[in-house]
Amino acid sequence: MSILSVTIPANPPDRLDKALALAVPEQAALSRSRLMRLIAEGSVTGPDGPALDGKARVTEGQEYHIALAPPEDVETRPEAIPLVVAHEDDDLIVIDKPAGMVVHPAPGSPSGTLVNALLAHCGATLSGIGGEKRPGIVHRIDKDTSGLLVVAKSDRAHHGLAAQFEAHSATRRYLALAHGAIDAADPRLRATPGVSFEEGGVLRIATHLARHPTDRQKQAVHVDKGRHAVTRARLLERFGKPPVAMLVECRLETGRTHQIRVHMAHAGLGLIGDPVYGGARKASTKVLGSVAGAVQAFSRQALHAAHLGFVHPVSGAEMAFDSPLPPDMQELLDRLRGVGGSAS
Repeated sequence: MSILSVTIPANPPDRLDKALALAVPEQAALSRSRLMRLIAEGSVTGPDGPALDGKARVTEGQEYHIALAPPEDVETRPEAIPLVVAHEDDDLIVIDKPAGMVVHPAPGSPSGTLVNALLAHCGATLSGIGGEKRPGIVHRIDKDTSGLLVVAKSDRAHHGLAAQFEAHSATRRYLALAHGAIDAADPRLRATPGVSFEEGGVLRIATHLARHPTDRQKQAVHVDKGRHAVTRARLLERFGKPPVAMLVECRLETGRTHQIRVHMAHAGLGLIGDPVYGGARKASTKVLGSVAGAVQAFSRQALHAAHLGFVHPVSGAEMAFDSPLPPDMQELLDRLRGVGGSAS
């Protein structure tokens, strides 16, 4: 157990948790959310004893002591699973994740995850992130979505990366194959709640997202509850005459669970292969011919995290990574191009 002593600075915020987040040394890498947990656990002591209320008022010059337990070993075991590494340094690692790999162990997926692989790959270089000796997962992509994600290897990187994702300053662009086609003149699209068009025909979808009212495994669009979510989608290519499928670039302003999948389905442009949000939509044999069978048989949501950009949380360098489409999506794209269509 180590004790970190912190003195409240001049003109502090009006709450203890905010004041501590401002006052703790940067190298301590204590986020406000972790400080809130430490306060609730009774690990923060102030002038009047244990400080249990994160909303309590503070004054300049008060001294607080934060008890920090050493990182705990977690039950997740290292597994020698091959990884495609786009970049690695002492503080972080960028992985190009294959479809089918779960990011973090959960009930039903206790092994074979990205975390299992990272524990084996990084070994002793991992530090105590969030109070546990494990890789610092600061964002996730779905099991059956492929592509890029960054993982923190040090506390300082975890803190800095988490702040960027919370502020939505990290850049994430996805490529998707979807049913239908974006058309700014489509009256149905324009009448869909939360849907609008920006310059260049970019589709903007802004709604609240929360758990589905009857299926707890799904997310759903809600009018007045949940978390605000914004997705932008730009048509790259359309396929068929009339167009019944498309290649689209999706940009996340926020990063909610299943956001792109839910938003595209909400706009009537569900992703090809999506078993959860794709609904009963069938590919048109009349328009696509034999390629319709390949569209129907695609075994996962056709979604790939193709670009990731962020500021290195330690060096300050601008980092940007791109990943080509995986073979299954590229093969389907090539077949759709053979049907005919046009670029945007």
